Amino acid sequence: MVAIKVSSLSKTFQKGSKALNSIDFEIDEGEMVALIGASGSGKSTLIRHISGLMKSDVSGGEIEVLSQSIQINGKLSTGVRKARSEIGVVFQQFNLVNRLSVLTNVLIGLLGQIPTWRGTLGYFTQEEKGLAMQALGRVGIDHLHGQRSSTLSGGQQQRAAIARAITQGAKVILADEPISSLDPASARKVMDTLQDINKEDGVTVLVTLHQVDYALKYCPRTIAMREGEIVYDGPSERLTPQFLEQLYGDASLELLDSETQDDLVVTSLPEQAVA
Repeated sequence: MVAIKVSSLSKTFQKGSKALNSIDFEIDEGEMVALIGASGSGKSTLIRHISGLMKSDVSGGEIEVLSQSIQINGKLSTGVRKARSEIGVVFQQFNLVNRLSVLTNVLIGLLGQIPTWRGTLGYFTQEEKGLAMQALGRVGIDHLHGQRSSTLSGGQQQRAAIARAITQGAKVILADEPISSLDPASARKVMDTLQDINKEDGVTVLVTLHQVDYALKYCPRTIAMREGEIVYDGPSERLTPQFLEQLYGDASLELLDSETQDDLVVTSLPEQAVA
């Protein structure tokens, strides 16, 4: 079954700037796919369209998630609320409520599934709290459930955001630059968590990444974007520094870690310069 289907998607901002230009791709259920590209390539804009947080151009294409329509030609579909209940979105900024406990932030993932009055009062059943604690255990921070979310490190907050998606029962997770502001150790823990959910639960994961080495390690498939268009869609193992340079030119350095950047620069220098 196709989990995410994007057809002829286009988005034009003010002054005619084309953020997305006729994007087409499909992601099957159970895939873990990286979405890469230099700054301004359209990655985050695409994620926001798939999640229904942004509308495309009129005559701007169609998006379906788990065979449910999200939007068609710039209009959100009537069933988008139900569709969103199966989509977990993890943002770069964590999107936690600082003054609330970690457990309550995770329980917020259920707001679209419980009566409005319970959500307004913040009333959750013991069974729901148990589900949230299990999710926190999955991401390794159940011992922090009573703390205010503002006291957590960046990596811990991101794992709490993932636990919220697990509690929600999301079948598709869209992670928009989830590790860009984290140190390497925290970044690995977050990516390990996403990979575990993908492999153990069969959850489809589309994750935007700023460095290709994480795509190579965690995602068998990569979609590469440049200036609002898809320029590569295939096995991540093909993303060598040389191939990235063909796709992005000097901008490819943004996508490589510092050690790989140094190697690429050295191999491109004249022999006498290296000596």
